[in-house]
Amino acid sequence: MSVIETRPLLPRPTAPQEPDAAAYALPAEGLDDDQRLQALDAMDEYLTRKRRHLLGYQATQDLDRYALDLGRFMRSNINNLGDPFQSGGYKPNTKSVERAVLDYYARLWGADRAYDPADPESCWGYVLSMGSTEGNMYALWNARDYLSGRPLIDQPDDPALPFVPENPNAYRPVAFYSEDTHYSFAKAVRVLGVATFHEIGRTQYPGQCPPAVAVNGDWPTEVPSRPGPSGHSWDGTGEIDVDALAELVEFFAAKGHPIFVSLNLGSTFKGAHDDVRAVGERLLPVFERHGLLDREVVHGTDPRTGEALTDRRRGFWIHVDGALGAGYVPFVRLAAQDPEGYGWTPETVLPAFDFGLRLRRADGGEVDLVSSIAMSGHKWPGAPWPCGIYMTKVKYQLAPPSRPDYTGAPDTTFAGSRNGFSPLVIWDHLARHSYQDQVDRIRKAQQLAGYLEQRLRLLELETGTELWPARTPGAITVRFRCPSPELVAKWSLSSQDVLTVPGDPGSRRSYVHVFLMSSVDRAKLDALLTDLARDPYILGV
Repeated sequence: MSVIETRPLLPRPTAPQEPDAAAYALPAEGLDDDQRLQALDAMDEYLTRKRRHLLGYQATQDLDRYALDLGRFMRSNINNLGDPFQSGGYKPNTKSVERAVLDYYARLWGADRAYDPADPESCWGYVLSMGSTEGNMYALWNARDYLSGRPLIDQPDDPALPFVPENPNAYRPVAFYSEDTHYSFAKAVRVLGVATFHEIGRTQYPGQCPPAVAVNGDWPTEVPSRPGPSGHSWDGTGEIDVDALAELVEFFAAKGHPIFVSLNLGSTFKGAHDDVRAVGERLLPVFERHGLLDREVVHGTDPRTGEALTDRRRGFWIHVDGALGAGYVPFVRLAAQDPEGYGWTPETVLPAFDFGLRLRRADGGEVDLVSSIAMSGHKWPGAPWPCGIYMTKVKYQLAPPSRPDYTGAPDTTFAGSRNGFSPLVIWDHLARHSYQDQVDRIRKAQQLAGYLEQRLRLLELETGTELWPARTPGAITVRFRCPSPELVAKWSLSSQDVLTVPGDPGSRRSYVHVFLMSSVDRAKLDALLTDLARDPYILGV
């Protein structure tokens, strides 16, 4: 009988102990220098201790270089207000640096030309002030308005649709994302009022879910992930179930709905990489059958004639949430294409995911598959605060909801005022690291992931305890049995519960995972393994 069956379930780990907020209370008269410096010293000691042990999150802690080289810029209030490709009225900005960063990632992500507002196939984007949550939210906003007929950036700013379409579903996008998707999408669909297939299925099409994907005869909440050996997704590798997605998209496309799909590149817990090409190959015939490759859209009325203004747009949008993976997958793919040149043959060839991914249509033409990509700058590149990149193509850019004169540049972004320090930090990272350096970084991370998985399996044999170690192929994260609350707090481990028998709370397993970011080394992993080998919670004593 396994340990999980013989030992009672214990409470979830508590949050790590943090400094007492009372020590930082701010009286009306302020603090004297001694009090102020004492409080700052205490916070510095706490953060130094915690960053040395951070293993459970997608965050790089190797950041000393920024303080040395970029600290001088703290003397300026740097605000990249508005569109990054127009300077605007706020002159203390780093938009020239931001454009260099965007050009770098556009090339890395398959764009074959620099940004040009007159070229619909060129890429446009901006550096986020939040992480990929902002990028995902902007993608959904961009997709919602594009698919529902809002004016594009070069069209008259008249969002009103002066007619009732023949099919009322034609401008009502439906969102699809897998159960391994980051929770930011659950927030984004709520904030932006975009309906998921679950919501529309339950309200408009009750009892009509395709049998192959129905859960007890009802619509699943999210697209299932691929099943593992158990036949369920809890022990799967975390990629989206392409067959299930195709079944669901077929149903809603047949009803006339435009389709929004978000795919993962380095998912939050399992580090999974959805196969974007495989998804496209299954969905492209669906889009062709139901007229979603090219359709006429009414986006307003001509103020002179009163006639409808129309253009041709696709009826689908594929977004790649590459919060972690979009930073390193290109370098894994470069090494796979030239292992001799880069000195490494990756263990797994990770999927193509970017703007260069094109598929053949039935008529012999080609279609570019990906409409947008988001990446977090504080994850793989490494930044001291949340930031990131959103990127799409000019042909998908929408007219901003308002055009304030005082900004001096159209605010085509989500945030308005944007952190002008973030482009400097990302630029500095890219300037320091050649493509070869980047390949070496991801090679080290994958090798450490393999090392940790192997050592956990050895620890199972040595202790006679089930640790459930698992690693998705190509991922830089390893998941295993949740240890004691003390170790979860010490190592800042992220935990997640799964049910091994769907619907049975008694079958709960608690997992944690370790992300092998660039600031992790073998000594740190060995220290964790030593702690695990002594942990009474793990040993069941």
